[in-house]
Parts: sequence; C-alpha cells; structure tokens
Amino acid sequence: MVLVIVVAVLALLAGLAANRYLRPRLITADDDEGMAVKDLVGPLLTLTVLLLAFVLVTASGSYGKAEVASRGESRALDQLVETAEYAPAEQRARIQADAVCYARAVRQQEWPAMADGKGSPAPSVWSTDVRRAFSELQGKPVFGMLTAADNKRSDEREERLTQATASIPGAIFWFLLATLTVTVMALGTCLPRKNNRGQLITLAVITALLTTTLCIIRDVDRPFGGIISVEPTAMTEAERQADRDFLANHSAAELPCDADGNRRQAKT
Repeated sequence: MVLVIVVAVLALLAGLAANRYLRPRLITADDDEGMAVKDLVGPLLTLTVLLLAFVLVTASGSYGKAEVASRGESRALDQLVETAEYAPAEQRARIQADAVCYARAVRQQEWPAMADGKGSPAPSVWSTDVRRAFSELQGKPVFGMLTAADNKRSDEREERLTQATASIPGAIFWFLLATLTVTVMALGTCLPRKNNRGQLITLAVITALLTTTLCIIRDVDRPFGGIISVEPTAMTEAERQADRDFLANHSAAELPCDADGNRRQAKT
C-alpha cells in the first residue's frame, strides 16, 4: 500500500513539474488553452462508477452467501428432525423438541442480533443439548446420520454469522463517499452558468443514481439488518415441521422452551 501511495504522489508531482517547466518549451502559442476542468471530470466519473460497481458486486456476493447459508441451516435442521424418527422414542422426542427450541431461538433472538453483526448464545443451548442426546445413541446406525446432519447445521450457522458482519471495511465506504462527493462537485463546477436547465437535471439524475448505488451497497452489505434483508422464512418453515413432528406424539406443554426459545424454569 505504501508503494502505491508513493508512486501516485511521485506521478502527481511529475505531472505538475512537467506542466510548469516542460510545457512552455513545447508550446509556442498562447498558453491560455489547455486541458479544462471538464476534461478531467470524465476520468473521475468513470473511476467513481467502476469503484461503485466493483464494491456492489462484492456486497451482493456477501448477501447471496448469507441467504444460501440461512437456507442450508434450515434444511440441515429439518433433516435432523426427520432422521430422529429412526431413533428410540426417548431420544427422538428430545432431539425434536430441541430442534423446535433451536429454531425459535434463532428466529426470535439471533436474527435481530445479526442486524448489528452479532450473534446470540441462545441457539447454542439447544444445539449442545442435541449433542448430549447423541451420546446415548453411540454404536447405533442412526448415530452417524444424526451427527452428519448436526455438523451440517453447525457449519451453515457459522457461515450465516460470518456473513452477518460487514464485508466492506468502513474505510472503503468512506472513500467511496468522498469520491462521490468530489465527482458531484466537479460536475457541478463544469456546468454552464446560463441556459443550464438540461444540465442541472442531468446532474441531479447522476447524483441520484450514484447516491442510490452507494445506499444499496450499504444496505446489501448488512444482509440481516437493512431494507433488503434476508428473512428467516426457511427457519420458520423448519420450526413448523419440527413442531408438527413433535406434537404428533407429545403436547406443546412438554416443550422445554417458551415461544422465544428460552429454557423454561423448572416447576417447584
């Protein structure tokens, strides 16, 4: 990075020196004419658009990964519930109940926390309880299938939490904002002072488009907290199916958690 900065500074100094000392020797005509400000705005606008496009692609990729991870986690949880049907009755009920509570904890507690790029310890309570139930099934054929499904769920959850954090550093965002500001100011400087209604409208449109692009980048870079956010639709469906399978043989009162995925207090 230091090398890039040094080279850029040296190039700027060399260009200014050439303009000051070399250009008078090469041009004999009046030196009032030269590259105008409007001639410099074109490359600046091109640079701004390219930077915004590149960062937008990066942010969109992070958003896509977050959505894929969310769906993958839900499918793995659903597979875990279905595989539990092959386990003995006691372990089956425990695993399916924990799956319902895990889904509730993800939806009600971890999803809102991800809006700020954070996670929640609530789902881990139930995933830990699921693994405890697995220990009672070691040596049985269903053990391998259950652990494989749970490992998949764990990996997808980790990926989901990773994508909840911003993929674009704050320094890059502020650099884009500064570039946009300089570009718009330079375009405004080049406008004619009279009969400029069309140019003003065009500048307003360009400013709106660039600003909208930067806002979209900011929003998409927070896949769980922006206007264009990933919703827990798949997890809601996985919870519904797990709840259905559990209630086929048990009552809702037997679930060890409340509607928010918190462990219920033991009755005394």
